[in-house]
Amino acid sequence: MAVDGYEKREIEAAASEYVPGSVEEKRLVRKIDLHLLPTLWVMYILNYLDRTNIGNAKVGADHGGFEQDWNLSSADYSLVLSIFFVGYLLWEVPSNMMLARSKPSIFLPTIMFIWGAMSVGAKGMTGLGGMVAFRFVLGLVEAGFFPGVMLLMSCWYKPEELSKRIAMFYTASLVAGAFGGLLSFGIMDGLEGKGNTRGWKWLFIIEGLITVVVACFAFFILPNYPLTTKWLSDDEKRLATGRLLASARGTTEDEEEHISHWQAFKLACKDPKTWVFVLIYNLLNMVGTISYFFPTLLGSMGYKGNMRQLMTVPIYVVALIISVTLGFVADKTRQKAYVVAGGATLATVSFVLVAAVPNDKVKYTFLCFGGGGVWTCVPVFLSWMVTMFDGREKRAVCIALINGFGNTASIYGSFFWPSHTKPKYIMGFSLTTAFSGVALIAVLCAKYFFGDKGVARTS
Repeated sequence: MAVDGYEKREIEAAASEYVPGSVEEKRLVRKIDLHLLPTLWVMYILNYLDRTNIGNAKVGADHGGFEQDWNLSSADYSLVLSIFFVGYLLWEVPSNMMLARSKPSIFLPTIMFIWGAMSVGAKGMTGLGGMVAFRFVLGLVEAGFFPGVMLLMSCWYKPEELSKRIAMFYTASLVAGAFGGLLSFGIMDGLEGKGNTRGWKWLFIIEGLITVVVACFAFFILPNYPLTTKWLSDDEKRLATGRLLASARGTTEDEEEHISHWQAFKLACKDPKTWVFVLIYNLLNMVGTISYFFPTLLGSMGYKGNMRQLMTVPIYVVALIISVTLGFVADKTRQKAYVVAGGATLATVSFVLVAAVPNDKVKYTFLCFGGGGVWTCVPVFLSWMVTMFDGREKRAVCIALINGFGNTASIYGSFFWPSHTKPKYIMGFSLTTAFSGVALIAVLCAKYFFGDKGVARTS
């Protein structure tokens, strides 16, 4: 819906008259929260389960997973993991460009429906080649979801409101990680062999069916941008856009209509912040690849069979508590960079201790804290990053570039934990620690050069 001159003048007037913290604004933000966050949270749970169930399907229950079915080597499994992010990178920027010119209520549920249907079709996989092709196409399809959500949230919330909400949104990945192991165990153990189908295939089928159903509901629930949302009154639309304009976050529908995709792409590439944030996100994601190997690492700590999956739950619970707490701290203090630096410090110290201490219980404890550090860094970093770019078109490209190139870390990071380095996995922990330490330095440099007040600046 285009904004005519009269409406635009009204919005600009609302921005000039905007008073932070008014009763009307608090009521509006609560309304936005109730309509937006629960839907995105559920969608992200299923997104995270879909991309990470590969770890549980690999080790399986006591009867074994696809690793045993196909006699995969450590390098084969790393290929299956990393190929997803090749497709993810290739389609990241085009996908977010499409979202910036389309309706989130159609775009996001559509790609969700497709990846759910693909998961159901995984029953037909018979070998490594099929799994590699499946994961590559899955990366193409899922490329637009996470950066699309970041773009959408940045068009609804002021910078100082984003950290805790992105942290709460990001808890979906932690909940999925915590209970994904339990769900996987229940499905694979209970349905193994039923319908002449292996348990790990049932895992893909059932999670895919749930995803398809939720996607259908999301078509009717997920909102678009403030000016095109039916459940906002005219006064609420003016307030929703006016308060963003007052915070230097203009997101009206006619914003940058004169800017083409190519112009937005060039602006994003010329902005040095884009590439600094690419580096930081790449470092953080490399550290985060450890989550794909939690069941494997727990096996080296003495946990056997199903316990390797069950003992991943406390890791994600600890991470959830730490990340949400520090997300609120980041918004309260408006010092997001320092919170990210604190999370990187916690991860660095914890992973050093995991590698150095011989006691398995101590290793497990600091593995939990290390996970908490990593999953504090990512959502707070994202809430910082999305506030640093002006304009929806440019911001869409910047988010896509940062998320896409940042996730290339998952391509090479999946090769840092080869089976021949067990039981200590010194190579993996050494690289993880080093990348976390470099991320800490890069964050502090970005803070020094670009600031951290939640107000976007032009380069």
